[in-house]
Amino acid sequence: MKKSEINITVSLDAANIPENITWSATDGEGNPQIENSPSESKSMSLSFWDDQQKNTLRIDLWTKEMPVDEMKRFCIDAIGGLAQTTLNATGDSYMAQEMNDLCDRLVQHVEKELKNG
Repeated sequence: MKKSEINITVSLDAANIPENITWSATDGEGNPQIENSPSESKSMSLSFWDDQQKNTLRIDLWTKEMPVDEMKRFCIDAIGGLAQTTLNATGDSYMAQEMNDLCDRLVQHVEKELKNG
């Protein structure tokens, strides 16, 4: 059986606030984003399905340097990714489209905020 590892390192300040997030993957060959591991990131979101409890275990972290507008974009992109995952995994095009429609509304909201300062 083939195995792959994803390693995440989070450097914290004295108040346990993330200062730096890096990650690497053992299956990064051929992928320029992963190939020169470790890669640095300003935020991350990791979810696991707990089959026993029937709920999601989540780890959401962001560094002090993550700008608020980029964090909002990150959240919108995460929802869009979940929409695609929903479509691929379940075939539920209605649910996926509803999530994509939400993303469209949120993009408009963020763009309006940026325009209005």
